[in-house]
Amino acid sequence: MIEVVVAPTPPPAPLPPCRFEFPDPLRAEPEGLLAEGGDLEPSTLIAAYRRGIFPWPYDGHELLWWSPDPRAIVPLDGLHVSRSLARLLRRLRFRVTLNAAFADVIAGCADRDETWITPRLRAAYVRLHALGWAHSVEVWGPEGALAGGLYGVAVGGLFSAESMFHRVRDASKVALVALVEHARRVGLTLLDVQVPSAHLTSLGAVTLPRRDYLARVAQAVTRPVRMAP
Repeated sequence: MIEVVVAPTPPPAPLPPCRFEFPDPLRAEPEGLLAEGGDLEPSTLIAAYRRGIFPWPYDGHELLWWSPDPRAIVPLDGLHVSRSLARLLRRLRFRVTLNAAFADVIAGCADRDETWITPRLRAAYVRLHALGWAHSVEVWGPEGALAGGLYGVAVGGLFSAESMFHRVRDASKVALVALVEHARRVGLTLLDVQVPSAHLTSLGAVTLPRRDYLARVAQAVTRPVRMAP
């Protein structure tokens, strides 16, 4: 088991009603594109996540909203930890925190040759974090430097992971293992990772038909769960 040190974190702040009405996500195109427009205000973002929708800039269009079919999740009882990763975890090479360096984590996720995390999007999630809705998992190396991490949004029993990065081999895997263990402790029921990848599949990610995923989201977001109690 990985010990996660939780930094002081405010409870999710009440938000005004969203100014927009999203289309039914079941009407999204096969690859997931649902709508364009709106804004990145906290109430808009949280309204989207509550309905199984997320923003994803693409090809110069920043305000695109998606609900893919199928949808990737990591089952909280189905995480796959390889032997080599298990050995790494037993060595206790890394220290793991929650919400200790959100801005640094999202900057690390954006620090690549091609990124969809625009400056405007970064600012929107940093604001969500300040309001208690967005969270980061940090993995620190033996010398105290940030080795990797991930960030995402929590709404009730849903955690929607947005992106991860590593500067030290396997640090992002450690972050995901820590997230899953923490999710179990606090009572989260659904860990969304949006779209499948070989990396996530190797860690146990599976896909659900969009209709099934949306039904699980509708239940998860009603649960009285605090990501950072």
